[in-house]
Amino acid sequence: MSETTEDIEAKGWQDLANCLGVDPDLFFPERGASTREAKEVCRGCVVREDCLEYALANGEKFGIWGGLSERERRRIRRQRSLARRTALEGEAADSVGA
Repeated sequence: MSETTEDIEAKGWQDLANCLGVDPDLFFPERGASTREAKEVCRGCVVREDCLEYALANGEKFGIWGGLSERERRRIRRQRSLARRTALEGEAADSVGA
């Protein structure tokens, strides 16, 4: 039986995470240490996107969240910021031309 979106929202995404009960140190490796094992835990997680969005929304600067490192999350934040800026500039140009 698979979880529905309503089930996930009712329980809270953290309660459904693959990492529940896993040593948190695995997700906060020492600088230069491998992140492979932590990312493997995240790989098939049903709430991976929720976890990633939580980390992005809350500016998590350390650890593996949603299967991504801080460097990978920073890249997503930059891409989203650029996309928002481009969209706003497009809207401004449309309103000037109207």
